[in-house]
Amino acid sequence: MKKLILLILVLLPSSLVNGQGFENFITVSGDRLMDGNKPFRFISFNVPTLNYQEDVMDFKVTNPYALPDEFEMRDVFATVKEMGGQVIRFYTIPVRNKNFPAESPTYVESPGVFNEEAFKVTDKMLALANEYHVRIIFSFLNNWQWMGGRPNYAAFRGKTENDFWTDPQLIDDFKKTIAFTINRKNTVTGVAYKDDKAILCWETGNELTSPVDWTIKITRYIKSLDKKHLVMDGYYAIDDRPVREESIVEPSIDILSSHHYETNTFDIPPHIMNNLALIKGRKPYLVGEFGFSSSSALANVLDTVIQNKGICGALIWSLRHHRRQGGFYWHSEPMGLGIYKAYHFPGFSSGTEYDETDLLKMYRQKAFQIQGVELPALSIPKAPVLLPIEEAYAISWQGSAGASGYSVERADNPNGAWLPIANNVSDAEVPYFPLFHDATAKIGGNYYYRIKALNNSGISEASNVVGPVLVQKLAVIDKMKNIGVLYQSKNVKLVTGSDRSFKEIRDRLQGDSGSEIYYSVPGSLSSLNIYSFEQNRSSYLTVSGSNDTKNWEVINIELQSYLNNESNYAYWIPKLYSYSGEKKYKFFKISFSGVAQIGRVEIMYTE
Repeated sequence: MKKLILLILVLLPSSLVNGQGFENFITVSGDRLMDGNKPFRFISFNVPTLNYQEDVMDFKVTNPYALPDEFEMRDVFATVKEMGGQVIRFYTIPVRNKNFPAESPTYVESPGVFNEEAFKVTDKMLALANEYHVRIIFSFLNNWQWMGGRPNYAAFRGKTENDFWTDPQLIDDFKKTIAFTINRKNTVTGVAYKDDKAILCWETGNELTSPVDWTIKITRYIKSLDKKHLVMDGYYAIDDRPVREESIVEPSIDILSSHHYETNTFDIPPHIMNNLALIKGRKPYLVGEFGFSSSSALANVLDTVIQNKGICGALIWSLRHHRRQGGFYWHSEPMGLGIYKAYHFPGFSSGTEYDETDLLKMYRQKAFQIQGVELPALSIPKAPVLLPIEEAYAISWQGSAGASGYSVERADNPNGAWLPIANNVSDAEVPYFPLFHDATAKIGGNYYYRIKALNNSGISEASNVVGPVLVQKLAVIDKMKNIGVLYQSKNVKLVTGSDRSFKEIRDRLQGDSGSEIYYSVPGSLSSLNIYSFEQNRSSYLTVSGSNDTKNWEVINIELQSYLNNESNYAYWIPKLYSYSGEKKYKFFKISFSGVAQIGRVEIMYTE
């Protein structure tokens, strides 16, 4: 056995034996990034939640922050790989933020105090980067409060965010984070971060408004700890604010970058070319962030990158991945002009407004083009994972990277015969609620379920089988996409937009004082849930029941609010109105006494 193990180790590439998936560190030759003796150029993605989740928007959850698990990180890497991406940039090491819920996890708890469980996430991230052969741009600091950054380091010491650039104590605090990270030994691979070839470069930070002196002090400090990796200046060169000459000539800075969100999209290529002219071939340069423009405008940006070899790459903002609980994470971009959300691959009808499907198709083509590689067909998706099912009207699964839809199958026993009950079901249609409602289920049915993922290249193997699921209740579910489920309404309208304020629920029904909506119950009412958003702590909804639509009585409703204390977004108050009383009404009415937006109504009933 020992001889066999030794033989296997001899036959394996040395990069795999030592826990790494790359042969080379990325290096610099003039204005080129190099992978060994080959130029390294890429079109890929910013994934700000690769190492830290900020989009836990389930209706009853009041803390949007969490650490991603292995499934979620694998979904990111599989997606980027399928898209032709070779690099992922995440934009910060999170810092304790007093504006976040107290139970929020973070990475930097206080100066020099680090959350080991959080850093194990980056351990796994780097292990997966090696496995999937995707490089990481590892950013140390956020200029802004999102996820915690410069303002929060200053807050630890009772100082201002502007003190961060000059105060010796704050600079030393930040250096402790840098040293801890660079010198960390990965608990998964056993490789120190400073020796891990999966890291393309260290970035001083995201959109830093830093003085030159601070930047040089920090980049030289990074180089003193790690001479193997490149260092990128995280200075906020944005739109027509160019890269700095001092960074171009500083030996401890290897890469320069700029971000582009110009409202006049005609200006983006000229601004990029202006940076290239200033650099004059002295260092590699990349477009670190860009987006929030039309597909044709972004294609023009990518063509500018591809045609100018002095630009080593471009990273669009941004990509979100599948959730462990089913579906995707959603993120309405604060600077996205009220239109743009983070992208979901391979694109869905839910992203029609910002041309998600066609944009990602174009982006994938450009990602392979910059490598000089013929565009491959999409891979057939891997089998999804069907999650435990308690009710036939609440079915969810862990999605497969690259799947555009799912086939749902049902059987009366675990070995079949399997009956297709739905085809091409999207897992990007209903944010943060169950993905599928088996409307064909019958009371007394005892069913087994499985699903298959599909895209234009084919259909996956079947998922695991879940069951038996005994059907004791049926449901009517109104997702507010139209007025078709309503029995009757008065002075209401369907609304969308500003979705972050409404837990990313896109489709809502708004009423005001005097508005009413009515529903009929197909059977014997079992329970009722109304998912509402209101701006006042007072209740603006009253629910009444009737059996003849003439005589109405107010129902005793249980009301629960799920207020998020975070101040970063203009959240409306999520309120769940629930009824599970003994009276079996045939109709019910929701009356408005103020402005409220309803995102979902669930009516559970028996025959």
